[in-house]
Amino acid sequence: MQPALSKRIGAELLGTFWLVFGGCGSAVFAAKFFSEGSVTNPAGTEIGIGLLGVALAFGLTVVTMAYAVGHVSGGHFNPAVTLGLWAAKRFDKLNEVGAYIAAQVVGGLLAGACLWGLAKSAKGSEAVVGNLAANGYGDHSPGGYSMWAVFLAEALLTAFFLFIILGVTTRHAPVGFAPLAIGLALTLIHLISIPISNTSVNPARSTAVAFFNGNGAPGQLWMFWVAPIVGAIIAGFTYEAITGIDASNEDIDGELQR
Repeated sequence: MQPALSKRIGAELLGTFWLVFGGCGSAVFAAKFFSEGSVTNPAGTEIGIGLLGVALAFGLTVVTMAYAVGHVSGGHFNPAVTLGLWAAKRFDKLNEVGAYIAAQVVGGLLAGACLWGLAKSAKGSEAVVGNLAANGYGDHSPGGYSMWAVFLAEALLTAFFLFIILGVTTRHAPVGFAPLAIGLALTLIHLISIPISNTSVNPARSTAVAFFNGNGAPGQLWMFWVAPIVGAIIAGFTYEAITGIDASNEDIDGELQR
């Protein structure tokens, strides 16, 4: 029997909080970190986790929460995933889509507030502006990528993320490995696109830090809703046509319990 909607949206809120807190938190606090200097090494030593570490952190948040609460809610933790699953008829409760997305956004914002508070306590308010792992394009892209380049990357990577999620949560996939495959996919996506956009593929993750980050991030937030949703819906509508697998009667949370 499927858990009550209140339990499922609670799981989505919790999972999205962990994704933002763990993923963005690693970028904010640990990507670049120097040990204290000494007489022989006054500048200190770089011991940060870097791009690879941040990418892995995002993947680990999904792996851990998908195993922890995926059997409750399906482990979406992402409005684009929810809409992509709906498009693929793997989440056919249209009246619950809004509740899932609201829970994901609230969970992300709560995590963003915690990150903002922690960063402010250590660095001060002014140092936080522009340094909360917000997504961006143009001047706000880490690599200076244009709006259209970022749109293409975000839509394409989200589409492949959905293809992977849809594939590993069918009865044809090896049992018990879906959360691991999904987390590794998200790690790979971050390895590709952190230099392009700081990697969104998740509107709730982008919303979570945009307003706390400031520095133009709120004005570019629309991109990180539109592009991931476009990519996810395209993947959802085309998955069966491309693969020949009709999984429309398979509930994703049921598959994560296998």
